Amino acid sequence: MAPGAVFLTVAEVAEQMRVSKMTVYRLVHAGDLEAVRVGRSFRVPAQAVADFIEKSFYEAG
Repeated sequence: MAPGAVFLTVAEVAEQMRVSKMTVYRLVHAGDLEAVRVGRSFRVPAQAVADFIEKSFYEAG
C-alpha cells in the first residue's frame, strides 16, 4: 500500500458500489476485498475498491 493511500469507510464503499454495507462486510470477511481494521471499524483502501471492480468485469453476450 502506497504512503498517503486514501481509505474509505464501509458505508462509503457500499454507496460507491451501490450495494449494502452487509455485502461489503461479506466481501471483506471472505478476503475478496482488502481492508484494514482500525479499532472496531474497517477501512478499505480506495485502490482496493477500484481493483475489485476492475477484476469483476466480464463480457456479456
